[in-house]
Amino acid sequence: MEIALNTARRRLLKWGGAAAATVAVSGAWLPNFGISAALAADLGEGDVGVLNYAYALEQLEAAFYTQVIATPFSSMQQNDQVILTSIRDHEIAHRDFLKKALGRNAIGDLEVDFSAVDFGSRRSVLGTADVFENLGVAAYNGAGQLIENVDYLAAAGSIVSIEARHAAAIADLLKPYSADSVGRGHVDAKGLDGALLPSQVLPQAAPFIKTPVTANSLA
Repeated sequence: MEIALNTARRRLLKWGGAAAATVAVSGAWLPNFGISAALAADLGEGDVGVLNYAYALEQLEAAFYTQVIATPFSSMQQNDQVILTSIRDHEIAHRDFLKKALGRNAIGDLEVDFSAVDFGSRRSVLGTADVFENLGVAAYNGAGQLIENVDYLAAAGSIVSIEARHAAAIADLLKPYSADSVGRGHVDAKGLDGALLPSQVLPQAAPFIKTPVTANSLA
């Protein structure tokens, strides 16, 4: 299925308050943000902006896989269900971790739009999943250079490796035993995966998110 990648309407997102809690990931305690924020049309700047950016993408993926499992396509096999359920659980965990790390600086819940997806079609669901997972890998790769706190960089590196596992699993479901599962079309001649900046990723995610998300302070 070909998915149109258009820009979306823009409106304000709320994120605010101050928080002082900590959150654990991979055995390490990470500090919560304690930065006040007001009504804004942008994700923010610095580490707050980068983590809000990741949080927005994880919200999208978690919502998508939750819908996939809630309304399984008619030809869903046991292997499909096991893999897609595992991916759903991972994306929910990523979403919840980022929300807790951001505390009251997290953007609000995003309203998603999956009207372009035929959830009754295996091809449509897996094709959309393939787009989301590879976009997620490129997004994390591109955002790494923007992170200042090394603890958050380590956490992002751990998450992107899981997103890459997802991309490989979805590729294998689409075309078993093909080179797509090892990154054909996404890995360059040097063996490096793609990397995209927020300004390149958000327009591609926008058709699936009704709540406009901007990243004016991010590259």
